[in-house]
Amino acid sequence: MVVGARAEAAAPAFRHRGVDSLWKPLRRRLDATVGLLPRGRELPAEVWRRRHRTIVRVAALQALALFVFGTTRGLDLLTCAAAAAVVLAPLLLADQAGLSRKVRSAATSVSLFTASTVLVQFWSGQTEAHFHFFVMVGVVALYQDWVPFGIGLAIVVAHHGILGTLHPHAVFGHHDAAEHAWGWTFVHAGFVLAASGAHLTSWRLNEQQGLRDPLTGLANRALLLEVLGRALGRREGVGVLFIDLDDFKEVNDTRGHAAGDQLLLAVADRLRSCVRSGDTVARLGGDEFAIVVDGGAAAGRRVGERFLHSLGQPVDVDGQPVHVHASLGVADTATLCGDRSELDGSAELLRNADLAMYWAKSSGKNRLVTYAEGMSQAAQDKASLRDDLAHALEQGQFEVHYQATIDFRKGTTKGYEALLRWHHPERGTVPPLEFVPLAEATGDIHAIGSWVLRTATAQAARWSAERGEPVAVAVNLSAVQLASDDIVDVVRAALRDSGLRPSQLTLEVTESLLVEDLEAVSARLAQLRTAGVLVAIDDFGTGYSSLAYLRRLPVDTVKIDRSFISDLALGGSATTLVASIVELARSLGLDVVAEGVETDQQAQVLRELNCTYAQGYLYARPAPAEEAAQALDAHLLTAPTAAPTPPTVPAVRAGGQVAVSRS
Repeated sequence: MVVGARAEAAAPAFRHRGVDSLWKPLRRRLDATVGLLPRGRELPAEVWRRRHRTIVRVAALQALALFVFGTTRGLDLLTCAAAAAVVLAPLLLADQAGLSRKVRSAATSVSLFTASTVLVQFWSGQTEAHFHFFVMVGVVALYQDWVPFGIGLAIVVAHHGILGTLHPHAVFGHHDAAEHAWGWTFVHAGFVLAASGAHLTSWRLNEQQGLRDPLTGLANRALLLEVLGRALGRREGVGVLFIDLDDFKEVNDTRGHAAGDQLLLAVADRLRSCVRSGDTVARLGGDEFAIVVDGGAAAGRRVGERFLHSLGQPVDVDGQPVHVHASLGVADTATLCGDRSELDGSAELLRNADLAMYWAKSSGKNRLVTYAEGMSQAAQDKASLRDDLAHALEQGQFEVHYQATIDFRKGTTKGYEALLRWHHPERGTVPPLEFVPLAEATGDIHAIGSWVLRTATAQAARWSAERGEPVAVAVNLSAVQLASDDIVDVVRAALRDSGLRPSQLTLEVTESLLVEDLEAVSARLAQLRTAGVLVAIDDFGTGYSSLAYLRRLPVDTVKIDRSFISDLALGGSATTLVASIVELARSLGLDVVAEGVETDQQAQVLRELNCTYAQGYLYARPAPAEEAAQALDAHLLTAPTAAPTPPTVPAVRAGGQVAVSRS
């Protein structure tokens, strides 16, 4: 009995599994077949509702018109009323707001094409009556869906074939058609199919004009979101790649927009070559692209990696090879928060991929990053910080802290480096590494940098007057500032207003700027030197540039990056590199500043290498102007005697610095 009971209990489950095993392949084939049918952009809900109401009214008016027409043809009132009722009956479903669009449009289409069959019957197969079918094809085309066309075709075949066989003279108006009902049925069906195809083609072509990028022919944002929405509606895994070309603006600025368009076309071709047949590639605008990929984040990463690999080959632009790099972000449906509508889910998924792309850019560009939890909150925090940064200067939240630069030969201070600090009213002190890149991206760096320049030169002028000897300062210029056409005027104005002599001001640029565009940066630095100021290379050694570049640069000072100074105590390659920099700088008549000196051992090695200046916590920490001066005076009373400097060392230039620093 137990075995029998178990068998009876297992039977329904077995039957259920059997049904599933048969249904799933059938469902896949059905979905594949439906996928071959034309499916374009869905009408907005309100537009569809307005069109549907109008078409329903047309169908209802046709029922009334047929009743009147039947009576004029001498038909009895009962027959006319029955025909009108048959035409009106499907509209009961069409008026149900709770049903789907397809069901409601299908019901209305049945009413419209049924009216055509009734008109043919009432007119005894008159040829002109058949034209009504083509008018109805035009009416249902307003739905912009293939289902109404299919219903129309089915009704034509059923009416002409079946009723044409049973009552040929009531359907066809000539003898040959009456004799060969099914043959003429397919002739009529062919005409209806051709008319439907023409409407479908016109609809899709008109759509493509508004859903394609005019330059590349790729999908645009609207089409991408619709494709993504349909993919989400299938409840299958789908991934999105967001692609942004790195430094594309430089191509437009240096080679012109025509060259930029050529580059975008080449990138579009490479994207097409990296995707599968079911994936959708879109250009969102400017140098931004996106890809909808079936299969989730893993599939998206594979496509992204293929694209990055394809960029290893330069792009030909006007016969010249151009190396292109891109930052990519990928996200999939697993990153969505809860159940969302197709529209909301599409927008969120695209936004997540966009956030991952920005992480790729901030991590060094030319890479692929997968969206992870927390990126959204980080982006919101960054946006909030960017908004606060726009008002920080006018609200007096910035302050300049000063750190001394020491002359190794005398053990005395020759100047200061001033480090910008942001005292946020809610966040506290915001690290420069967080807000300086934001200021560069938003353009706020111009106003902030000008303020630091004026503050630093004014403070140096006051210190010079108080001590009775010149105190030098230096201001670190970002790439954005250096590229500005008015930077020379800004520097001249700061010197004029403060009364500081130009020779007491040193302007610093990071070595990475030189590596990016040596000729352009050198030309701008040469312009700045015409104002009488000095120029220094900051963070030297981190930009992987050749030491030979120093011979070609219009500079006065080299600042060795702290990463090399921290390794001096270990000897080896760090000591060799620092010694090479110092020796080359001496031969070129340049001053050398060692950054980040924190131990006596590091200081001793630098003295032995004949380094000119040092800066670091061993001597002074950054502090407000008054505290920095007082602390330094107290420190110098007990400063150790510096090792003597060989006579071959060039005369010392003032080399203290004031910088918009990220340290």
